[in-house]
Amino acid sequence: MSGLIEAVRIYRRLLGAHLRAVLEYRADALLTIGAAVLGQLAGLVFVATIFRQVPVLQGWTQWEVLCVCAMVMLAEGIGSLFFEGAWHLSGMVNLGALDYLLVRPYPVVLQVTGAAVGVNGLGNVVFGTLLLAASVGRIDVAWSPTTVLWAGLLLASGLLVKTAVNLATNALAFWLLSPSNSIAVSVHMLGDLARYPLTVYGTGVRSLLTIVPVAFVGYFPAAALLGKGVPATVGTLTPVVALACAFGAWRVFEAGLRRYESAGN
Repeated sequence: MSGLIEAVRIYRRLLGAHLRAVLEYRADALLTIGAAVLGQLAGLVFVATIFRQVPVLQGWTQWEVLCVCAMVMLAEGIGSLFFEGAWHLSGMVNLGALDYLLVRPYPVVLQVTGAAVGVNGLGNVVFGTLLLAASVGRIDVAWSPTTVLWAGLLLASGLLVKTAVNLATNALAFWLLSPSNSIAVSVHMLGDLARYPLTVYGTGVRSLLTIVPVAFVGYFPAAALLGKGVPATVGTLTPVVALACAFGAWRVFEAGLRRYESAGN
């Protein structure tokens, strides 16, 4: 237990150092946060436009869809704030910067994920929290202490899925040896499709979003909370899927680390 506490303490210091460096340029940081908020606002305008044409989208009301969007925003925002370093892994591999991490007495995977702070995540977290707070009072859920705990578990599981998928796809840099990881970017963009009910897509897209499995970040957890038939049944497996994703991402990262060859001289 003391080792875990020490690891968390060091990780907090890593993030703190990067955050202070980012905030040295406050104007840039504020612009980044503002851009993130504007991006999320554009998504909400799109949802509002859809529901001006139809009152219900494949059995989902506007506020239910916004609840899914809020869960995805929170997962992306927290991931950017606390695990942004995974997106820098391809550069570390190609430039040999990973060599420095290998000789430090601290888990390499934590050094990688803690190697940067994405301040854009702050905008996503604040906006997502406000949207979630607005939506929970307008969706058909009988709130109780048990339901609140279940919702918290689903939200945390969605975050773990998002973080694990980001780590696993970025860890492909060990094999691709490219300065940029197009697969990780593509999977991240694919996650935008999972902000809406999967039933609006064809079988192929639904299967892809489930297998990847970005649909477990927001859609399936929300379906489980709202009791949306078969998707709700699948959604109850979100905590299990999250643990499986975390274990799988760690194994992919460790496998890549074993084949890593220094780029230095």
